[in-house]
Amino acid sequence: MRYYNSIVETIGDTPLVKLNAVNQNIPGTILAKVEYFNPGNSMKDRMALKMIEDAEARGDLKPGGTLIEGTSGNTGMGLALGAIAKGYQCIFTLADKQSQEKIDILRAVGAEVIVCPTSVPPADPRSYYSVAKRLNEQIENSYYPNQYDNLSNTAAHYESTGPEIWRDTDGKITHYAAGVGTGGSMCGVARYLKERNPDVVTVGIDTYGSVFKKYKETGVFDENEIYPYMTEGIGEDILPANVDFSLIDHFVKVTDKDAAIMTRRLSREEGLFVGWSCGSAVFGALEWARGNLEEDDVMVVILPDHGTRYLGKVYNDIWMKDHGFLEECDYATVNSIISKQNGEDALTCIHQDATIAEAVALLSAAGISQLPVVDGEQNFVGSLSDTKLLNGLIENPGLREQSVRELMEAPFRFVPVDTTLDVLSSMISRDTPAVMVRDKENRPRIITQFDLLESLTEQ
Repeated sequence: MRYYNSIVETIGDTPLVKLNAVNQNIPGTILAKVEYFNPGNSMKDRMALKMIEDAEARGDLKPGGTLIEGTSGNTGMGLALGAIAKGYQCIFTLADKQSQEKIDILRAVGAEVIVCPTSVPPADPRSYYSVAKRLNEQIENSYYPNQYDNLSNTAAHYESTGPEIWRDTDGKITHYAAGVGTGGSMCGVARYLKERNPDVVTVGIDTYGSVFKKYKETGVFDENEIYPYMTEGIGEDILPANVDFSLIDHFVKVTDKDAAIMTRRLSREEGLFVGWSCGSAVFGALEWARGNLEEDDVMVVILPDHGTRYLGKVYNDIWMKDHGFLEECDYATVNSIISKQNGEDALTCIHQDATIAEAVALLSAAGISQLPVVDGEQNFVGSLSDTKLLNGLIENPGLREQSVRELMEAPFRFVPVDTTLDVLSSMISRDTPAVMVRDKENRPRIITQFDLLESLTEQ
């Protein structure tokens, strides 16, 4: 008889599949490492099991314990499978941008799921990082794996994924590309491959709104690079210990829209029903391959997970249309508005310690109706509108000498530059008079209701 003692024994040994359609006119052989063949349908099964077993060996995880982790969903699934096989409980914290499918799947395998807000910094007590850490401190006999800084993450891919790629390419691999989130799969595989052949080129795929690419290229952790994005499981607003930048030769950034469209193309044209960050990885890898790959080169791109996690998002036509992501969408985008602003002066902002009177004077002098509010580090911490100021001063004229903080509201929301104008129109309202976007030079720009109206009348 041939059988496995538990589901976790089936982890690993996933196939390489040649891309044939989406890489047309690009030289070389491009192979996808299809990680949804793991039992939890993602590459995170590998590192989840490794983190559990290393914790057991150290005595950090004891019988009957509880695993508590902040996850985008896939690591949670891997930990849950390990917990079932080994007799542990699970509590997972997720950011509210994660798909409902991921939440439902985790609950289906017996985990408790706590959903936390996305739009807060990592140190905020409400963030999914902070909530997981706090629960670990409060619950007796619990263990917080911390996939971001737990080097068992990288070790899992060094010990399994890297050797599999080297074996299955017969050592002929010349390029390796992967999305960078926690950094484990990128850096574990990269370390193994570069030890076998130092000439292997590694390409990390990042997303707009993440800090990785600029940090690699400049050594500067620029908080201005951080803003909300929708793609799940890729990019970060922190620098995880598992990200070893010395092992990543190049970074390519990919937009939410390009990633979503490529994800659907992989399903339709290659028969690979994969997740959203897989679209990011392939799109970014192909962008880099154009002009860099040669006919005899072999590039491997890792595809982290399965499409079932995203049925309500990238595989849902209504959701795609609502976000302006459908390929056939004819609407102009936010870029058509900010392209007209590129010749204008820098964004007009006001410091949170300025007075209400100074804010009114600035609005009047600049001929504008909304003001972003910044702190001493030029972080966007709030917003002001002429309507809010007017109502506040009518109720209490004495506010004139108070600080802007007394009347400021939440910061204006950042939107992707490829947001279509029909979607933008649903975001801007009396209660949300403006949004913000970063142009191709990463400069912040504001888009008001008037900007939108002006652009639509020109269509």
